[in-house]
Amino acid sequence: MNIEAIKAIYFFEMARMKRTLLQSVISPVITTSLYFIVFGTAIGSRINEVGGVSYGAFITPGLIMLTLLSQCIGNASIGIYFPKFTGTIYEILSAPVSMAEIVIGYVGAAATKGLIVGLIILATASLFVDLTIAHPLIMLMFMVLTAVTFSLFGFIIGIWADNFEQLNLVPMLVVPPLTFLGGSFYSIDMLPPFWQAVSHLNPVLYLVSGFRWSFYEIADVNPLISLAMIAVFLTLCLSVLAWIFKTGYRLRK
Repeated sequence: MNIEAIKAIYFFEMARMKRTLLQSVISPVITTSLYFIVFGTAIGSRINEVGGVSYGAFITPGLIMLTLLSQCIGNASIGIYFPKFTGTIYEILSAPVSMAEIVIGYVGAAATKGLIVGLIILATASLFVDLTIAHPLIMLMFMVLTAVTFSLFGFIIGIWADNFEQLNLVPMLVVPPLTFLGGSFYSIDMLPPFWQAVSHLNPVLYLVSGFRWSFYEIADVNPLISLAMIAVFLTLCLSVLAWIFKTGYRLRK
């Protein structure tokens, strides 16, 4: 394992965060704060409790998960897309660096950025609501697994995308609706039976539900099932990446 190569890719990508603090950190924190003001205050004043916790506290895990997914997918996809766009990807592929080392460097940096923003938002949320974290280690485990899994997913999107429109298709048009409809702002127990069944087809429901359980021990889905779903998606992403590097799909022209 070429540790120096991994460190070079990792720190190069992390330096991008320092150069784009407004976009990478400040913007998502401000956006999330607005969610707390609008949903937590305006709507929360009309909803006393959900599952025994205040509405503002209830939506906190969902808001963190929304930001974490968006940040990890966006950072990982942009990180690998730009070398393709500029042609420097061929220098990386021709260097004495294995495919696993390339993935670890790019995905590790994207996951780290997502976790940093997620933890900042967690701290910001404590300014608006009274937070209780029943299982902090499990909460961190959910965050890390989710960050790594969706950074891998973003890495795949970055390889697949041929232009900026395709690059933004999933992060902008797919992930936010799935997150909003995945129980971020409500419990699916509030829905009619038919729509509860439909909601279980949404993979984000399992992420939000398991993450919320680590806070308040309330969940729409058994947390073990949530972990199993993350493991399945992680395995799927690794399998797709293995196929991409084996075949050179959209890497070699």
